[in-house]
Amino acid sequence: MEGVVDADMRDLLTQVGGYDYCVTEFVRVSERRLPAKVFHRLAPELLHDGRTAAGTRVIVQILGGEPWVMAANAKRAAALGAAGVDINFGCPSKWTTRRDGGAILLREPERIFDIVHAVRQAVDPAIAVSAKMRLGYEDTLRTLEIVDAITEGGANFVTVHARTKVDGYKPPAKWEWLARIRQHTHIPVIANGDIASVDDFVRCQEISGCDRFMLGRGAVAQPDLALQIKLRDQHQIQHWDKVLPLLQQLVLLMQQNPEFKHQQIKGRIKQWFSFLHRIYPEADALYLPLKRTEHLDEVKQLLGMASTTILSDKTTTPNT
Repeated sequence: MEGVVDADMRDLLTQVGGYDYCVTEFVRVSERRLPAKVFHRLAPELLHDGRTAAGTRVIVQILGGEPWVMAANAKRAAALGAAGVDINFGCPSKWTTRRDGGAILLREPERIFDIVHAVRQAVDPAIAVSAKMRLGYEDTLRTLEIVDAITEGGANFVTVHARTKVDGYKPPAKWEWLARIRQHTHIPVIANGDIASVDDFVRCQEISGCDRFMLGRGAVAQPDLALQIKLRDQHQIQHWDKVLPLLQQLVLLMQQNPEFKHQQIKGRIKQWFSFLHRIYPEADALYLPLKRTEHLDEVKQLLGMASTTILSDKTTTPNT
């Protein structure tokens, strides 16, 4: 999820808890081995033993179409401390596919094999190599060929977004395909797509038979979703008064990074609200006022006022 689940978001979500590991935004590779600073920019956790501040392991994802270049960059990521290397064969964006990366490779299982094999050979056997795929480009005619390419290339596991590239993000995800893939390959299959609640998780588990799951947009919309899934009945759903401080913390984290301009920070907060307002009525009430803001100070003021309202509500004693 490029531009959404960056290092700051990973920091916040893993503070909430429930994750066994995180995957970075993809590192785009094309013609050469990238310098360490590129990996550190997209995965600053590499400077901290490959973990978020909460201690959650971070896998570095790479995207490209040239086996030797992918292998060289995978080797560098591993040397820098990545807990694993994931290969992106799933990104559906036109910008990416036009540049020989992501979902465009689903049309050529033989190239997928070459890339996975090259990466696996380049990386120490102790470092996990995985792949993220969709069911195909336009249809599912070659789904199992793609799975074979990833399996025979030497991947330790595969994450499957249960849609084709052409499907984009249109519901529903085809979870029944995950069951077929599980029966077809001996490596673990991680289910992905349309898991936005505990009920979704339960249904996906029942249909797919998977015991490992990857969250994307659902986690951004509901920051404690992984914890809800992991603890089920033992966990009380995180309410708005616990979510709002995460937004304020994101502002602070981004302000500490000189690369982020005020307009970018404001844009990220608005972006997160575009997810949150689907779940939290309080976020919905703030969504339109935030969209109208022009300056970061206005955003901070709105968040501060909302926080003050929560504190006021907590200290108000009902009349008797």
